Amino acid sequence: MQINRMPQTSWQPEGTVYGTLLNFRREWDIRAPRMSDEPHKAPPKAPVLYVKSANTFNPAGHDLLLEDGIQEVDVGGTLGLVIGDGGQVSAGVLLCDWSVPHMSYYRPPIKFRCRDGYLALPLQTTACQALNDWNQLEIEVRLNDAVVQRVRLSSMVRDIATLLADVSEFMSLQPGDVLMVGTDCLPDGTRPKARHGDRVMISAPGFVSLQQTVRLQGGAA
Repeated sequence: MQINRMPQTSWQPEGTVYGTLLNFRREWDIRAPRMSDEPHKAPPKAPVLYVKSANTFNPAGHDLLLEDGIQEVDVGGTLGLVIGDGGQVSAGVLLCDWSVPHMSYYRPPIKFRCRDGYLALPLQTTACQALNDWNQLEIEVRLNDAVVQRVRLSSMVRDIATLLADVSEFMSLQPGDVLMVGTDCLPDGTRPKARHGDRVMISAPGFVSLQQTVRLQGGAA
C-alpha cells in the first residue's frame, strides 16, 4: 500500500520507535491469569517491547488508509518519549499507535502493528518537563468528537523513570529514538475501534494534539 506523502515540514522520528506492551495496570490484571500458560509459563519480568518500523510513520495531515479486507482498527493513544543525548528524554510527543485488532499482546504479529501508515504523528514535539509531572498526564481519545477513552499515565505498571531504567538494562536508546509508554485498554480488555470515515483526536494538556481520519484505500472521501 502506498501513502501519498507531501513534502515534510512536520516532525518525524529520527531513530527507531519502540512500543511497550502490558504497561497499564488494567490490562495487566485482565491478562495475569494466563501469564503462566504456555509458552511463557510466567509473567514478564522486563518490559515487553516491539518496533514500529519507518513505513508506519504517518505525518500530520494525512489519513490512515485501510487496505482491502480491513474494516476497523484499534486506536492506541499514547505518549512517546523522544530520546536525546546520553539516553535522556529530550521531548515528549502524543502518538496514535494504530493496530489491526488481534489477541496476542506478548508477541504481537508484525502484520497487525507495522502496516503502512500505522503510527499517526503530530506537527511537533513538546519540550521535556519534569518526568514526574508527565506521570500524571491524562490523554484524551475522541472519536468523531465524542470522548471514548481517558488514558491516565498514573495507572502505568512502570512509571516513566522506571520504564526507562528497566529498558536501559538490556538495550541502549540512541538520540532520536522514541519509546512509547504503552496503550491502555477499555474495561472489557478491548481498545476503541475506528472505521472508515471516523475522525480520531488524541490530546493532553500542554501537548500538541493530533487528528487523523480513517479511510478505506480508494474509498469515497
